Amino acid sequence: MKSDRSKMQLASCLLGAFALGSAALAQDQGAQSAHSHGPAAQHRPSSNDLIRAVREATARYQDVAAAEADGYELMFGCVSGSDWGAMGLHYVKMPLVEDPALNPAQPEIVIYEAVGNGRLKLIGADFLVTKEAWHAQNGAAPPELFGQLLHLFESPNRFGLPEFYTLHVWAWKDNPNGAFVNWHPKVSCEKYDAES
Repeated sequence: MKSDRSKMQLASCLLGAFALGSAALAQDQGAQSAHSHGPAAQHRPSSNDLIRAVREATARYQDVAAAEADGYELMFGCVSGSDWGAMGLHYVKMPLVEDPALNPAQPEIVIYEAVGNGRLKLIGADFLVTKEAWHAQNGAAPPELFGQLLHLFESPNRFGLPEFYTLHVWAWKDNPNGAFVNWHPKVSCEKYDAES
């Protein structure tokens, strides 16, 4: 009888401890949900976040003179493709290209479209890093921004560059093929005048 009473007391203690532990766990989980500290409440970056970040970073470059004053220079003329539309005018900031880091607040390239009378309209940004520099700094994984993988351009290529990764973000002109594709079917080089 004594052993039965001991077993009952042990079982009662274990049940009490389990109940207290469960209540504490539930209270802790409730507190985390209420204060948005738990893993489920963490914000995962999305493609919309990347577009928003690029718009915030490049809004001051609506006037190409501001981009030039900040060290961006026109390279490659106006990039177009026979069947795919165009990429537009790439204003490149070389110190950012030479740095293997990718930062949504500092795109390596800002992109414009010629709209006539020598005027340019900001249409997006481009992130670029050479394949060699990226992998030397970051290992084997390909680069990505906000979950968007960068595209690999192999060498030789039309730009005369070594193999590089790139991600166009059409933040200022909607692209019917997607915000992160290389070519924009509604961008044209027709009004670009290399002499102006």
